[in-house]
Amino acid sequence: MTAAAATLGTLRRAAARRLTDAGIDTPALDARILVATAVGLAPNALPLAEDREVTPGEAAAIAAMLARRAAGEPVARIVGSREFWGLPFALNADTLVPRPDSETVIEAALAFVDQGGSRSRPLRLVDIGTGSGALLVALASELPAATGLGIDLSPGAAAAARDNAARLGVGDRLLFVIGSYADCAGPADVVVTNPPYIESGVIAGLAAEVRDHDPRLALDGGADGLDAYRAIIPQLQRVMADDGRAFLEIGAAQAEAVSALADQQGFAARVHRDLAGHDRVVELSRQAAVRP
Repeated sequence: MTAAAATLGTLRRAAARRLTDAGIDTPALDARILVATAVGLAPNALPLAEDREVTPGEAAAIAAMLARRAAGEPVARIVGSREFWGLPFALNADTLVPRPDSETVIEAALAFVDQGGSRSRPLRLVDIGTGSGALLVALASELPAATGLGIDLSPGAAAAARDNAARLGVGDRLLFVIGSYADCAGPADVVVTNPPYIESGVIAGLAAEVRDHDPRLALDGGADGLDAYRAIIPQLQRVMADDGRAFLEIGAAQAEAVSALADQQGFAARVHRDLAGHDRVVELSRQAAVRP
């Protein structure tokens, strides 16, 4: 069958076979997303259009995307966006791909907000190392009167976050700046962060999708993976409001170490687990004890 006579269904099935042969874990799903994106359809609309013939230009676009995926590039990088908290976030080379595990940060932060009253309060938010802006924008989407600051060392990441916030309707309440952990301003009612926390010596052994495509700046946490926490936690003394909370995403084996660093700075720690049952977020407060 020639490319001009091929249908979307034919190419989707061929794409899934190619990705299977390349050892991709989710070949059918990835093929559906890539084929749909290449021809300008939503993935869930593809089954209704599988008999449509594909133009040579569309066939070439599909082939190019498949080649990138077969080589190990993540789907989100290829299509340029990833959904997080039900919102589509555009990506660039300077941003991490938002991952479902990070939604634990949002869940924990909103639970704290709900304990204190209405989500319509004029809360102040800070996102340290904002990346694509996923954490801050997601929180702002749930807190209609909140204002926030997102800070990142990378100009490209700060620009991506700013664009995402504007496109998703919360840009008028959020400010994104380029800077280090020490440049954060407060006091904030809610501080969130997903800092680099992977040990430097482990990065070479990560899956190629992460190692070769996520920015090293957003991955490398130093020799023991804790450098960012050593820098951030002392800053919370001035950034976090007296009755505020900070929510730090961590690696699955870092809860004890991060909690110990917090204790040294006079913070109480509470650990939240993700849906897989792994320690994922350390919640910090100034209180002598954290409510059970």
